[in-house]
Amino acid sequence: MRSIGNEIESLVSVFLEQQGLKLVVANYQCKMGEIDLIMMDHEILVFVEVRYRKNLDYGDGIATVNKSKQWRIKRTATYYLQQHNLYDKIMCRFDVVAVSGRSQKDLNWIKDAFWGKW
Repeated sequence: MRSIGNEIESLVSVFLEQQGLKLVVANYQCKMGEIDLIMMDHEILVFVEVRYRKNLDYGDGIATVNKSKQWRIKRTATYYLQQHNLYDKIMCRFDVVAVSGRSQKDLNWIKDAFWGKW
């Protein structure tokens, strides 16, 4: 299952790079959690959650980024910012990319999917 996840995250990373973003870190992990992709969009640091659904019978991946998942992502992002001395020094954004297949036409990119309260 992890190989599918890596394939999907690579697909999303390439897509976002084609949109002008630059990859900073893929699969950032720390004691607080994990962030799939961390990218730069000009002067904005973007934390990207990638959600893959092979089957849409129960909704797409966007619906799975609930308040609890958002909280974990924000907590991990805060840790990343503190570890890299970026807290209060850079604008940030949280995006979600829902994937329902294995090509770029199957991507649904939501910029500013949710907000962080620092």
